[in-house]
Amino acid sequence: MLGLRSLYIILFCCVFTAQAQHVFKGAVVDALSSVSIPNAHVKLNDSYGVVSDENGRFELSGLSSGTYLLEVSCVGFKGFKKQINLTKKVLYFDVVLQPNVLELSQVDVLGQNERLTNITRLRSIEGTAIYASKKNEVILMESTLANKATNNSRQVYAKVPGLNIWESDGLGLQLEIGARGLSPHRTSNFNTRQNGYDISADALGYPESYYTPPSEAIQKIEIVRGAASLQYGTQFGGLLNFRLKKGVNKPLEIIARQTLGSFKLQNTFVSLGGSKGKWNYYSFYQKKSRNGWRPNSNSEAQTAFSSVQYQANDHLGFGLEFTHMDYLAQQPGGLDDATFLSKPDTSLRARNWFRVNWNIAAFTVDYKFNERTKLNSRTFGLWSSRDALGVLDHIDWPETGQQRDLLLAKFNNFGNETRLIRRYLIGESESVFLGGIRWYRGFTVKEQGLADSGSNANFSFENKLDHYGSYFEFPSLNKAVFVENLVRVNDCISITPGFRYDRIVTESDGFFHALVNDSLYYTNNCKKLERGIFLAGLGASYKCFVGGETYANFSQNYRAINFNDMQVINSNIVIDPDLEDEKGFNIDLGLRGMAWGVLEYDLSVFYLNYSNRIAYLSKYYTEDTAPTPGLLYTSYRFSTNIGDSKTLGIESYVSWNVFKSFTDIETQALNLFLNTSFQKGTYVRSDEPSIKGKRLEYNPDMNLKFGLQYQYKSFASSLLYSYTSSQFADAQNTISPTQNALFGEIPSYSVLDLSTKYEKERFIIEAGVNNLLDRSYFTRRATGYPGPGIIPSDKRNYYLSLQFKI
Repeated sequence: MLGLRSLYIILFCCVFTAQAQHVFKGAVVDALSSVSIPNAHVKLNDSYGVVSDENGRFELSGLSSGTYLLEVSCVGFKGFKKQINLTKKVLYFDVVLQPNVLELSQVDVLGQNERLTNITRLRSIEGTAIYASKKNEVILMESTLANKATNNSRQVYAKVPGLNIWESDGLGLQLEIGARGLSPHRTSNFNTRQNGYDISADALGYPESYYTPPSEAIQKIEIVRGAASLQYGTQFGGLLNFRLKKGVNKPLEIIARQTLGSFKLQNTFVSLGGSKGKWNYYSFYQKKSRNGWRPNSNSEAQTAFSSVQYQANDHLGFGLEFTHMDYLAQQPGGLDDATFLSKPDTSLRARNWFRVNWNIAAFTVDYKFNERTKLNSRTFGLWSSRDALGVLDHIDWPETGQQRDLLLAKFNNFGNETRLIRRYLIGESESVFLGGIRWYRGFTVKEQGLADSGSNANFSFENKLDHYGSYFEFPSLNKAVFVENLVRVNDCISITPGFRYDRIVTESDGFFHALVNDSLYYTNNCKKLERGIFLAGLGASYKCFVGGETYANFSQNYRAINFNDMQVINSNIVIDPDLEDEKGFNIDLGLRGMAWGVLEYDLSVFYLNYSNRIAYLSKYYTEDTAPTPGLLYTSYRFSTNIGDSKTLGIESYVSWNVFKSFTDIETQALNLFLNTSFQKGTYVRSDEPSIKGKRLEYNPDMNLKFGLQYQYKSFASSLLYSYTSSQFADAQNTISPTQNALFGEIPSYSVLDLSTKYEKERFIIEAGVNNLLDRSYFTRRATGYPGPGIIPSDKRNYYLSLQFKI
């Protein structure tokens, strides 16, 4: 078999034929200071549109020859209009904007229509990445009206179709989203990144995200569906990348935000950033706390981030970043169905705690060989821990003051990902080649034992090895090479073939022992899995009608065995010795664009094939299988590959600029948007009769969000209606809830959220109400922390934020 280095060199030399297509690119610059202007809106014929990046650059591809009306707008600058004649295959044009010198009340009018549109798409080429023909969304946080202090996921991701959201805490400590029948559990089915590097516990063995950046610090959120598997990793869900803000184009800018809200919510956020000469810097600190609407649910968190960028010359740039986050949360536990229906604000657990300490460092190098060839290298490391303390017995078992379970986990990871992108010509046509390599080493340690019987957050073991405990080490190694090539077939059609090869090593070495019914239960687990995985994909794009694009994509996916699938944590769990990795593929077919300059749309169908799904089956110990006499005829959960599933669905997003349809009014804007998904997921193969033909768990048939956004000069408001249909919590489709509330139907629910914003000079005031109609509902049945049992979502709550900029 060819080594990764030889394989990379051979594929780097591959060349695809192509024909011509027109590209319009350039930069937006301030006329007075000559510095670049980010977030400027660039449009051609009010149909093709893009937002300039942090360096002020923009690019529009897939254009036909002809005459276009170029319009550029940005808040604080005069609008720019000019007719351009596109005859060259690649036309470069820099736009110079004049600062607006009118009175503030008039300046506020400019750009308001664009501010309401906080969703956009990735360009075909962004930096050293190819996104052509891939289904994707970009959320612009500056224009998002939401409760940013609590990272309210319903509002932040309101315009992303098909997301199933878990609501486990009211402070926004952890993001939990899933899509297309994939579990939202700590967003573990997405490859989660910050500024392009990994932030989850272990990218392959434990891809759970315990850290979420504060919404106030995020510039944009990039989401690429399953087709991201070739460039970013093998996850079925795709890529979720948080792009944090950078320093502005002046020596110093300070932003201070203070938020107060229901249940003693307090949030303080301070950032400072700027640029001088070749240097750019940005730092922030956030501290927030909340008592929660249920007893025993106090939490406190703090996050700090600092980045420094140095542009040595026109070709070479460096970046250094560090992130720290820690929080301590008391968890009120879950509820059974009867308690939830009668008194959802009850807490049946007063001694459960959860603690996280997260540290991430990254060093980046960007080198531009010339205008056509760029290299990006990201080296990153993670040193973090997660500790859980409490009573994990079924929620229908009363508290007796017994010793609490303590689960400790430490994560130490280090990796590098290097990418090279090359624009090349055959004749006058331009195509783009991307090649990359990745090396990743992880080491996770998990311990379990008994802590004290008190109520405080004392994360120390007591007599761990006497009767009950476990210790596991999980080394992991990943080496990968990936290639994609954007090929221009003609002025209308482009195709993007690609592949990825991973070498994955996953190991577990540890033991679990316990005293069960006066019998000593002991199991040792030492396992090593080493395998090579080849994934391929093909995308296609058709852009021969004004303002729109048809796209299609096929991409294989893969999910390595999780550390949790290899770890025995109690006598009720048995691991299948023949457990295999999960595999499958995603297919997308869609139509997106802008019609008449007022109607934005992205309509698509998808098919997700998922083979060898790993889940738990309920079994009983027999005389042949019971490891100790005390376990004979007792039940246990058997972790195994339960079968194959398929999910077919429709995802759509439509936004209508109402006022612009009928008038040229500039002082007001009204947008309506509808985000819907209809899908059906089914187990199509299983050796278990109780599962074959059943619906996928945590896969609602319908997910709908309808929003109304209004803006008048410096005032903006948003009203959001969210609806999620009923769903199952287990693969056997249990409808009548079990006594312990672990299994049963999750009823449909709807929620209404209201947010407002007012800007005046250096001040911003934001206020809103979440769960405006005070609905009682829940989104998950937890089998462990933060439960077990039903986790009720927050009732109606208010917030008020004040921001001051210096």
